[in-house]
Amino acid sequence: MIKTLQKIMKQDKEKFVVPKGVQQAIPIRTIWPDGIFRVGNKFSKSYRFEDINYAVASKEDKEAMFLSYSELLNSFDSGAITKITINNRRLNKADFESSILIPLKDDGLDEYRREYNLMLLDKATGANSIVQDKYVTVSVVKKNIEEARNYFSRTGTELITHFSHLGSKCVELDATDRLRIQHDFFRAGEETDFHFDLSGTMRKGHDFKDYICPDTFEFERDHFRMGSKYGRVIFLREYASYIKDSMVAELCDLNRNMML
Repeated sequence: MIKTLQKIMKQDKEKFVVPKGVQQAIPIRTIWPDGIFRVGNKFSKSYRFEDINYAVASKEDKEAMFLSYSELLNSFDSGAITKITINNRRLNKADFESSILIPLKDDGLDEYRREYNLMLLDKATGANSIVQDKYVTVSVVKKNIEEARNYFSRTGTELITHFSHLGSKCVELDATDRLRIQHDFFRAGEETDFHFDLSGTMRKGHDFKDYICPDTFEFERDHFRMGSKYGRVIFLREYASYIKDSMVAELCDLNRNMML
């Protein structure tokens, strides 16, 4: 166990270079179309999963979900790093309308479609237009992309199976999906402008970071500034002896753009 921890800590040690530009502040080195990113000396892959009805479940169902979730966490290799991300973001109305709302057909029934669409829009966003996306990101040290691809192929299958037992749906994210998350975070308010063509960017010899990075990136003592947006990172220095299972839900109920 000690040797495993020492090996992981050794792998995590990377030489830090002060970034000289906005692009260098983004630690992604290489991307592949199937969604595998090279970040530092690790390969990473992200998966999006849907929420489950844990809060309204019975005590027996909660215990079963907890045991299934424990099996999910124990299914990862000891050398892999797993991160769960909850992304609070403003609703992108253009995407919502194209994927969820009923299109108008000009057949005399559009009045009812508009009313139904308004109801869908209201139910999906509530009063604050904040939607939540949830991701699992797995990072691992491998010698090359082929070894990483084989590892994530096996891990992805296990993740999808475990999440299905929890009553959730888990899907892999490709490079465009992951870059979109980065773009929407770095360039908040410009979500509808994302139209990234990976093959076209490669053909032109352009850097993908030029497309997703903010106009400016400045770090101050207690905050950072991306373009005209100000942000702050908050972390828990000491954990209490007992934390309620609703703590994360209460944090994510804040009406703010937030990554947790």
